[in-house]
Amino acid sequence: MARGNFGRPTEKSGRKFEDKKGSKQGGPRYASKGANKGEKAAKGPYKSEGFAKEFRKEDKRAPKNRFADNEPYDDDREEDNINLIEGRNPVLEALKSGREIDKIFVQKSAGEGSIRQIIAMAREKNILIKEVDKAKLDGLSTTKNHQGVIASAALYKYYEVEDILNIAKERNEEPFIIILDEITDNNNLGSILRTADAAGVHGVIIPKRRSVALTPVVAKTSAGAVEYMPVAKVTNINQTMKQLKDAGLWIVGAEMSGDTYYEKDLTGPIALVIGSEGEGIGRLIKENCDFLVKIPMVGKISSLNAGVSAGIIAFDIFRQRQQKALKGGIH
Repeated sequence: MARGNFGRPTEKSGRKFEDKKGSKQGGPRYASKGANKGEKAAKGPYKSEGFAKEFRKEDKRAPKNRFADNEPYDDDREEDNINLIEGRNPVLEALKSGREIDKIFVQKSAGEGSIRQIIAMAREKNILIKEVDKAKLDGLSTTKNHQGVIASAALYKYYEVEDILNIAKERNEEPFIIILDEITDNNNLGSILRTADAAGVHGVIIPKRRSVALTPVVAKTSAGAVEYMPVAKVTNINQTMKQLKDAGLWIVGAEMSGDTYYEKDLTGPIALVIGSEGEGIGRLIKENCDFLVKIPMVGKISSLNAGVSAGIIAFDIFRQRQQKALKGGIH
């Protein structure tokens, strides 16, 4: 983010310079308290207006880097943008799942169909409903496809790997987990969560670094599946794979050098590894897989995106499990 251009304060500003080291531009350093302390230029949502606006000290809620005279503090914009659920189906599923919701913004005159159902459920749960115009929703929206309703909710809960294994145990089912290696596309993660929920996956594992997290765009793309699919965020994927192996799971990686996926027995406790959009599965993670499978292709395009690949293989795992349960084997 570009640094703000504060310029030189005038005598009317009431501020003093303390030129300890000077600046590379030949001017003194700004030595006030707070975001601009010492020699470091402040970071934050500044606008280059020639000089710094005075911070509104009486508003204790305001972020440190906001200048009230320029941009008045907006309670809804600052606090409700922490974690938003956008769109009719995602908001409806969040309400059904019991997700903790602080308030719901509904577009004026948009009281038909599923919006009416959302309002009724929100009132039943004593959730604050704020009727606003479309411009307000457009300003809050991250997905730019809010469909006339946005909910402000608590941050998404991340699970532990042990929690996911326990979910499978409680259902008396063999664990079925999807591991994502550095997926950075919101739409791919949302699509995979939706697929995982439909294919009977017990949980999805993502790395803490170099991976998209649970964002409003992910929630919107998942069509509400994010409310039901446990997601664990781990520091080291390879160590997690070892933990799963110790728990009795087979680790299968989706990789073009592997065997055709539908020719392999994918029943039993299993974790499916899907690689990143550009690089695929990392070398060390690939080496730690028990075996690799591929999706045969005949077209001129050499690969599928992560969401599609996960869907194809996950549903074949589901198919094989169903056949095994019904007929006692794979046919």
